[in-house]
Amino acid sequence: MTLDFYTFAKNIVKGVLTPSFRVKALGKEHIPKEGGVLICANHIDNLDPPVVGMTSPRDIHFMAKEELFHAPVLKGILPRVNAFPVKRGNSDRESIRKGLKLLKEGKAIGLFPEGTRSKTGELGEGLAGAGFFALRSDAVIIPCAIIGPYKFLRPLKVVYGPPINFTEYREQKISADEATKIIMEHIGKLISEHK
Repeated sequence: MTLDFYTFAKNIVKGVLTPSFRVKALGKEHIPKEGGVLICANHIDNLDPPVVGMTSPRDIHFMAKEELFHAPVLKGILPRVNAFPVKRGNSDRESIRKGLKLLKEGKAIGLFPEGTRSKTGELGEGLAGAGFFALRSDAVIIPCAIIGPYKFLRPLKVVYGPPINFTEYREQKISADEATKIIMEHIGKLISEHK
C-alpha cells in the first residue's frame, strides 16, 4: 500500500511535534468517523493547523489565508495536505462554495473562527464565517481547544469537545454572527475546563 502525501506529512509532523511539545489529545472520540464535520478551534500559534491535523482521526481540509499559497515552499505543499485558500477581510464566495461542497461530500473542515492568531493567547472574538458554515450545512460541529503555550517540552493539550447540537439553531434561523458566538462559547468552556 502506498502512503498518500497527507498521511506521510501527518506522520512526519507527529514525529517532530509530539515529543517537542508533549502533545496530548483528548476527546477524539467526539469526532464522527464519517459525514461532514466542522472542527472549530482557537488560534494561538502558526503550528495550530498541523497540531489539529495530526491529532484528528479524520483528514482535515483547512482554510488557509491566500498569501500562503504564494509562498515558495508552501504553495507546493498546501494543496497536497488538503488546504484551500481564503481571501481575508471580505466574503470570499469561492472559498465559501468550496467549503460547503466539501462538507456536503462528507469531508472534515478545520477552521479558526478568530481568523488570526491571538496575540495574548486569550480567546478572541470569532468571525461570522464559522457560523455561516455551521448554519448552511448539515455538518457536525466540533469545538476544539488548543491549550498552550508552545514551549519546548512543556505540555500542549488539544481538546475536542462533544458536538454542538445545531439542529435547533438552524430551525430558529439565527444569524451567522450569533452562531459563531455559540461556537466560541463552547471553545471557551473547553479552555477553562482543561487549563
